[in-house]
Amino acid sequence: MQTKARHDWTAEDILQMGRSYQAAAVLAAAADLDLFGSLAPHPLSAEALARRIRCDLRGLTILLDALTALRLLTKTDGHYALPAGLADLLAPDSPQTVLAMAQHQANCLRRWAQLAHVVKTGLPARRFPSVRGERGDEESFIGAMHNVSAPQADGVIEAIRPLRFKHLLDIGGASGTWTIAFLRACPPARATLFDLPSVIPLARRRLSAAGLLERVALVSGDFLKNALPAGADLAWVSAIVHQNSRKQNRALFAKVFRALVPGGRIAIRDILMEENRTQPVAGALFAVNMLVATQGGGTFTFAELREDLASAGFVKAEVPRADEAMSSIVVARKPGAA
Repeated sequence: MQTKARHDWTAEDILQMGRSYQAAAVLAAAADLDLFGSLAPHPLSAEALARRIRCDLRGLTILLDALTALRLLTKTDGHYALPAGLADLLAPDSPQTVLAMAQHQANCLRRWAQLAHVVKTGLPARRFPSVRGERGDEESFIGAMHNVSAPQADGVIEAIRPLRFKHLLDIGGASGTWTIAFLRACPPARATLFDLPSVIPLARRRLSAAGLLERVALVSGDFLKNALPAGADLAWVSAIVHQNSRKQNRALFAKVFRALVPGGRIAIRDILMEENRTQPVAGALFAVNMLVATQGGGTFTFAELREDLASAGFVKAEVPRADEAMSSIVVARKPGAA
């Protein structure tokens, strides 16, 4: 498929694209500083807010006015407030909040700013912790994964029915968003959630709140270094393969193959690129995100994933769900009795 260049660009279009980082940077700074959480209970003046979050008054005032200009805040008699319509989306304790994703995007923005250097050197961007520190950045990443996955989880897993599995292995399962959806869809089943030691407490908290902790074994480890827990008949690999090189994915698929019982299935949720690698647009841009963030990650075509799965021994790879963003699904089977 041949891609076509746009022929109606104007100078202002180009300049506007170049300026588009500005609003993103304002939102990112506000998310990093948790201004929205501080203003959610009631309006505050810049002076009162500066004292509360220990910020420079001049810098904070300019940021607050920019947020107001972007209609992310309101300003009345020198007091700033979070509009009612945005409180559910930006206050940290709201069930609908996307604050963690905004904080994660702030970290992405810092890496993307180094893109030319990355392309010049072939090295990932230097990582700098946000004002929230490394632990805060990890928690915002895990929270961001929940922000984007929770609203769509039930619909996405419909694509891999029938869900007659007995034991789910959720690899890199984060705080348990997908484990929860799978166990609710298949009440007789149990699950093992495998992730880094620092993530397991976050998963325990979410699974406990969902009333599902007794059905889940929480196992800490690094899927790049450690063997995976054995005995599952369904392995869920969600938003992981793009972090890896193809060599790393082949090693991961081999571990999954060994962990599954004969006849077990692997289900991969990720971006799928068309053969020309320029579509979908979200996938081409996400490849840039992996370029600045990882040593060998990227976005892959179905043919590439099918080949890498086959190298591990999987058969009958197919795409039961195609998506423009992160929720295409590839499934394959380990030979043997179901």
